[in-house]
Amino acid sequence: MSTTISPDRILKELAELWVTTSKEGAGDAAAGVLRACSMTLVVLAEESDDLQALGETVAALMPEHPARAIVVKLIGGQERALSERVYQQCWMPFGQRRQICCEQIELTASDASLEDLPSVVLPLTVPDLPVILWCRTSRILSMPGFYRIAAMARKVIVDSYGAADPEAATLRMSVVSRSGVLLGDLSWTRLTRWREMLSQVFENQEYLARLQNIRKVRVGAEEGLAVAARLMGVWIRNALSAAGIQTELEVTPAAPGGPSLRVELSGEGIGVELVREEDRLVITVNGLSNCTNLSRPTDYLLMREELAIVRHDPVFDRTLESAAALVYPSDK
Repeated sequence: MSTTISPDRILKELAELWVTTSKEGAGDAAAGVLRACSMTLVVLAEESDDLQALGETVAALMPEHPARAIVVKLIGGQERALSERVYQQCWMPFGQRRQICCEQIELTASDASLEDLPSVVLPLTVPDLPVILWCRTSRILSMPGFYRIAAMARKVIVDSYGAADPEAATLRMSVVSRSGVLLGDLSWTRLTRWREMLSQVFENQEYLARLQNIRKVRVGAEEGLAVAARLMGVWIRNALSAAGIQTELEVTPAAPGGPSLRVELSGEGIGVELVREEDRLVITVNGLSNCTNLSRPTDYLLMREELAIVRHDPVFDRTLESAAALVYPSDK
């Protein structure tokens, strides 16, 4: 494995790849190959990650978000090491004979070579198009070279699900967000449907009239959803506070054998509960229940939603800041 990588050589390999692909499609005038790109997607993944599944996710994203994908596989270690390969992802839209292809570059990097990544990756990004950084490993946020890597991107997407230390993960994300980085967390994205359904409860005028009576918000979650539980609870508390309603917030571990996530709002004459039951979201208001489909979101579905947002989400920013203050009050 080399200690250096030449971006010029990689770009030359990409150009040669396109020449070869074009020649292969030149025999059929109705066919051919279309080169598509709307961004550069940089993915940081651990060597232990399921790289085949990651490749399938990236490929599935391409039809809606065509990109030059740069996948960086982190192998740990303190010896400076880098290597690369280039290839394409192609698909043929239904009813057409022309392939649409996107470029992919795979880099392998040791921890010690992370600081070299910006000098390698920046020349490989597509000029005048946004760069999105997807950190599939949460430890990168606390590594010395992270901010130089993040500075390349218009948006940084992380996933706090399953964080070994939820409190520290919340604080790190808050620090990153406050530094000016446009941050997205897939744990927040997983809550989109929950927030929509809770908001719809109070479209009912009878329940809306009792909103002022809510005094307690309780969120219980399994270990992997600890960060998401805080975000959900704080979002509810902030929304109620904006309406002049002060509530007590309690975030607790899920009961053994209970649902992975439960949200409860309670007060005089009003009780609202949202619970995941397998692939359903059950909403109960004052003893009356109804349910809606709530399939477990894949990385593809989550990333498809996040890639469509390339500006600051003020609601998420405020929620993350409040969640960090909930864990570390002295950091307000």
